[in-house]
Amino acid sequence: MPSPGIPGFGRAKSVVIVFASGGQSQFETWDPKPDAPVEIRGEFAAIPTAVPGTFLTEHLPMTAKVADKFTIVRSMSHLDLDHGSAFYLSMTGQYHNRISSNPPPRSSDVPCHGAVLKRIRPTNKFVETSIHINGPALVPIIVGPGQFGGVLGANYDPMTIGDVTANEVVVPGLTPQERLSNDRIKARQTLLQKVESQTRQLEGQRHLLNMDSLYRRAFEMLERPETRNAFNLSAEPTKLRDRYGRNRAAQACLLARRLVEAGVPLITVFFNHSNRGQDTSPNDTDSYGWDTHNDIFEAMKMHLLPRFDRGFSALMEDMDERGLLDETLVICMGEFGRAPLVAREPRFAGSTPGRKHWPSVYSIVAAGAGVNSGKVLGRSNQAGAYPVSEKYGPWDITATIFSALGIEPDGHYTDAVGRRFGISQGRAIRGLYTD
Repeated sequence: MPSPGIPGFGRAKSVVIVFASGGQSQFETWDPKPDAPVEIRGEFAAIPTAVPGTFLTEHLPMTAKVADKFTIVRSMSHLDLDHGSAFYLSMTGQYHNRISSNPPPRSSDVPCHGAVLKRIRPTNKFVETSIHINGPALVPIIVGPGQFGGVLGANYDPMTIGDVTANEVVVPGLTPQERLSNDRIKARQTLLQKVESQTRQLEGQRHLLNMDSLYRRAFEMLERPETRNAFNLSAEPTKLRDRYGRNRAAQACLLARRLVEAGVPLITVFFNHSNRGQDTSPNDTDSYGWDTHNDIFEAMKMHLLPRFDRGFSALMEDMDERGLLDETLVICMGEFGRAPLVAREPRFAGSTPGRKHWPSVYSIVAAGAGVNSGKVLGRSNQAGAYPVSEKYGPWDITATIFSALGIEPDGHYTDAVGRRFGISQGRAIRGLYTD
């Protein structure tokens, strides 16, 4: 039942988050400034889109053609200046207690969106309530905080899938062996239960208990053919897979669409798996993240934008053609934007200028489940440095996600010992749904 006063409440059966890890530059994507001086606007031109008066960077031509399917929010803003804690903020909707830092994940962390959803409304339509694809997200080589169950425990961690292009079946272990009958699977479950009965005294050994949860989930997946089929990307037509692009992140977007069809409520695609993998693998496009301190125009033009343009536009087209956008909220976001000054940073690799971290203003995109299409919400100033309209934060994205799924964002959940935690500190972004 829709909640009075919250537009879009309960319109989504699923949410897909496309997370541009590393800090996607608003200037070179969603909020170009063609009339600004070159040291602000950069090297790229702006091109018209399917929406009159709305422009994107010249290197997003396919996305420009589907701009009538989404709303751009150009006035996102927060205070966190570094990747790890800003990623945590984006994935949980709350600031880390070590703002502007790169902390490791901790058991005392606030749970990510998917863990909270599993706690308050686990699905019975699929074996997992929340799935992360092309993960875990690395910052740039350590696992970023905020993508796990945190205080709720590892049982609430979203299922994490890595490189979906590594095998024909995304999760090879789900392919039943010809000689592994149902009776043998049942026998293995019985044996596991006997082992479990001997480990109850080891309640303090968290890693053993975590393995118990993983074993149970694995058996449930094996028993459900619809689960196995959902992860089978080879079932998709070659032409469609080519349309998305044959790379890790784009094929992860295709898998996200399959998981929406399978009934998974919350899916996060990390676009890309490392926020700055180009330092160690400069010749591998799949390794590039959006952290473009130097060489921003080369990285964007040759590596980042072509595959993002193809993959994201394909996701929009594919979801729309299948009618999935009617009941799926899609959000494309990152942890922050880039600075309104092109300059070389001597502390980072690269020989040509780039842009520093910039959380003061950046852009996201939202589509589906009642969100306006072909709109722009919010404005940055002429230099692309600060909002000049109502600003929104990651906490408001969190509220929008839960509201779209029919969950009051100002509600709460409890952990295993009954401590209360608020679902969101923000408010659903009404402007996404209203004129």
